[in-house]
Amino acid sequence: MSSNIAARSSKALHIAMYPWFALGHLTAFVHFSNKLAERGHRVSFFLPKKTQSKFEPFNLHPDLITFIPITVPHVDGLPTGTETTTDVPFPLHPLLMTAMDLTEHVIKDHLRILNPHFIFFDFTHWLPELSRKHGIKSVHFCIISPATIGYMLSPERKLESLTAADLMQPPPSFPPSSIKLRAHEARGICAVTVKQFGSNISFQERNIYSLSQCDAIAFKACREMEGPYSDYIEDQFGKPVILAGPIVPEPPNSVLEEKIAKMLDSFKAETLVFCAFGSECILKKDQFQELVLGLELTSLPFFAVLKPPIGAETIESALPEGFEERVKGRGLVYTGWVQQQLILRHPSVGCFVTHCGSGSLSEGMVNKCQLVLLPNVGDQIINARVVGGDLKVGVEVKKGEEDGLFTRHGVCEAVKAVMDDDSEVGKLVRANHAKWREFLLGKELENSYVDGFVHKLHELLE
Repeated sequence: MSSNIAARSSKALHIAMYPWFALGHLTAFVHFSNKLAERGHRVSFFLPKKTQSKFEPFNLHPDLITFIPITVPHVDGLPTGTETTTDVPFPLHPLLMTAMDLTEHVIKDHLRILNPHFIFFDFTHWLPELSRKHGIKSVHFCIISPATIGYMLSPERKLESLTAADLMQPPPSFPPSSIKLRAHEARGICAVTVKQFGSNISFQERNIYSLSQCDAIAFKACREMEGPYSDYIEDQFGKPVILAGPIVPEPPNSVLEEKIAKMLDSFKAETLVFCAFGSECILKKDQFQELVLGLELTSLPFFAVLKPPIGAETIESALPEGFEERVKGRGLVYTGWVQQQLILRHPSVGCFVTHCGSGSLSEGMVNKCQLVLLPNVGDQIINARVVGGDLKVGVEVKKGEEDGLFTRHGVCEAVKAVMDDDSEVGKLVRANHAKWREFLLGKELENSYVDGFVHKLHELLE
């Protein structure tokens, strides 16, 4: 790097952040804020008032990252005190988006006083126009993968009349890939995409407007894995696409809760199946039962962290008859928050059954456990095809082509495929996983991406 570029890149930036009020989005923005603050850049981070305390332990640079609490306005139909998507069921998320849109005047006042160089956002489609009026550059910082955005929201598609049949095929000039949607997946994604998300705007329109109006699009991704997809988006939207690298979270400073550590310690190395579906995935009761019966069928020890299924008050009431007695001492189904990163690092864990949220996948990729992919909705499905098809580092659980249902036998087969030493598929995914894990953990990889990202930001200011 020449001396003048080095000098320009070292100049401190001031960046405001306003992510969607979902824990996965907030967490990804906080992780990247830490990477920027490591390099001396200042971050003003807007987040819901009562949620602030949950994120303070993750702020590794409180001298440079300032949390600015935002009061979430009341919206009819939204329970009092709602702040994030975990506080309400999925059908109420559009009302939370409406509440977030109502903070526009508050954000406007803050931006006028703070006067940052950039505002990073995702779902608040009104931010590019607002920031432009104040001479602030807007960056759509997308925690959804380039593959997902390119496949679902490409300007090549006739988005005003999008159908499930359209989504069965990629856009005309989409890069060659393993991404193929089944009928039930295309129907589900199409329904969510065209549904109203906030006042008088669909989810699709909101995202297209955000992507079209911002100054640059950024992804938590790297060229080595998703280069063709990011090039495609840059070409389609006609603006810079900046890749931040994989943003591997720092290992937590905390230790595992004693009772969970004791249970994990009781099993042999790399034998336990850990299953976790994130903070928002709620299965139907029949699928919940097929999942836990599939884990039982493997004959391996397992620890499943799941929400009670639809219509059930508790996990215990939803378990199949006789299940707890049969798996006693070998398997546990648990509800509540757990230290997922620490569990995945535990020596006894050999397999991770994941819903394929981007955060969970990146945590799984940097640990030694093998991946079984059981996507539920939206971007999780495309993540699973990239990880299982393009990169071949995991095995996806088979589902019915039309109804999208999985069986206990499908769950068991996928786990056995990655765990059995003699499995040809297992040998392939284990070798690929080891290769990508080593790549992702290379410290220079992250440094080069984040430094390059900052350099691109400076170029946008010229």
